[in-house]
Amino acid sequence: MTDTADESLSGEMLMPWSGSAFGLTDLGFVSGRGKPIVIGVVGPQNAGKTTLLAAWYLLLGRGLADTKDRLFAGSYTLSGWEAVAGSMRWAPGQAPRFPAHTTSHGGRAPGLLHLTFSAENGQRSVDYLFTDAPGEWFQRWAINADSEEGAGARWVSDNADAFIIVADREALAGESMGTARGSLQRIAMRLGAECHGRPVALVWTKSDVDISPEMEQAVRGAVTDAMREVVEHSVSVLETSVDDPAGNKGTGLIELLQWATRVRRRGLCLPPPLSTSDDPLFIYGNRKP
Repeated sequence: MTDTADESLSGEMLMPWSGSAFGLTDLGFVSGRGKPIVIGVVGPQNAGKTTLLAAWYLLLGRGLADTKDRLFAGSYTLSGWEAVAGSMRWAPGQAPRFPAHTTSHGGRAPGLLHLTFSAENGQRSVDYLFTDAPGEWFQRWAINADSEEGAGARWVSDNADAFIIVADREALAGESMGTARGSLQRIAMRLGAECHGRPVALVWTKSDVDISPEMEQAVRGAVTDAMREVVEHSVSVLETSVDDPAGNKGTGLIELLQWATRVRRRGLCLPPPLSTSDDPLFIYGNRKP
């Protein structure tokens, strides 16, 4: 009996990852072949940050995300992606829903969702980590960068290679538009003080919702005043021009994903060595008199 049980288990293999969203202790594993590019998704609560991530995953899964010269090459966090995207799938007798609100209770670091893209020739793969953090963290961090409640947002600020700051057009057009604008402006000011030249994209979510030109300019001005180089994208899970619902790619989602997957970490400029020799073998450690 024991021999039979042992034989049935002989083909099993334990993997060093669970498939769930990564925590900080998992970073050493994914960084084995090179430091991953971290994309920080920043914004107030209920702005559409998790929905944006879920929409990307669904487009990739359906083969509708054209990343041009980069090919999807896998993920160590497929269960984590499914957790945020599952509610947006069609189910018999049930309409798709938006992902549940990312809770701010517990934890001091964001969930990290992993994707790998490779070049078309398959010679080079690049790992990306996309942060999934509650908006309450960023709102508290914007008020006090050293607050205990904003520790997770501070981790994103310190470690991201690029930022996506999310502006929710629906909130900016609703009854609490003033509060929504104030929260976004404070986050933009804090991010501007911390980003130090890293790439930033201002992303208008729910682009099918109209807001007043004055409100749009106020938000845009707050972001561009705080950060020098900002690119803008407008996204929505709806695509009004599509004839076949099965081919719905949303609006602007693929273009934003293309921007994110083209982020590269800035290199270092080393000062020229002081040496009396031009021979690369002896150029270091041989200073000029």
